[in-house]
Amino acid sequence: MSFELDGAGVVITGGGGGIGAALARRFAAAGARIVVADLDGPAAEAVAAEVGGVAVAGDAAGVDGVAALITRASAELGAIDLFCANAGIAPHGGPEVPEEVWARAWDVNVMAHVRAAHLLLPGWLERGRGRFLATVSAAGLLTSLGSAPYSVTKHGALAFAEWLSATYRHRGVTVQAICPQGVRTNMLAATGVGGQLIMGASAIEPDQVADTVMEAFADDRFLILPHPEVAEYYATRATQTDRWLGGMNKLQRKVESALGE
Repeated sequence: MSFELDGAGVVITGGGGGIGAALARRFAAAGARIVVADLDGPAAEAVAAEVGGVAVAGDAAGVDGVAALITRASAELGAIDLFCANAGIAPHGGPEVPEEVWARAWDVNVMAHVRAAHLLLPGWLERGRGRFLATVSAAGLLTSLGSAPYSVTKHGALAFAEWLSATYRHRGVTVQAICPQGVRTNMLAATGVGGQLIMGASAIEPDQVADTVMEAFADDRFLILPHPEVAEYYATRATQTDRWLGGMNKLQRKVESALGE
């Protein structure tokens, strides 16, 4: 691998379950030193205990929460070699969703990444190396029927990751974006019948996402696609936009029919 995990200092937000916990286990098995951050303190502690890491409970999205996490992680690890911006939320709904819910989705899914990068970049640029791994979801490349806040903010997360890579890759900062479709986590379960209809059949386990991430460390590819078919969908969206939108609307009508709407 081009990125050496053995001895690396790694921070994982949303590490108390799902993809974050799978990454923690996989990285720790490769010799990384792990800080597990999660709003759910007991969940963070359980995963940290399992991987021999350190748990940091609290909000890793707000300005103060991100600063506290980076400070604590730096004290524990000495240096943060890899930051996994993995925490995310997916509130259901569209324009009718309350402003405060939209603001929270923006904070967790986008600004948490911006705030972490703001604090990490000076040290990474001075050292000439650092790695930022953003859990973006296929929603950032495509869309997520049923959740406008998730779709919009994940597009924002992808845009920020692209900007980071374009701006700093020549200075030793590697940026990668994980873009799976359905993954069998609590977030997928919370999508209900609609989510299962759209993503249930192709959903994979969090460990499979971690497998793909490990493979992607070998060549530093920007887009990490645990569902390879997403590349084709992404290309269709870009080159045959009306066809893609028509297909998505057909899927939307199928969901509405299944829900009796």
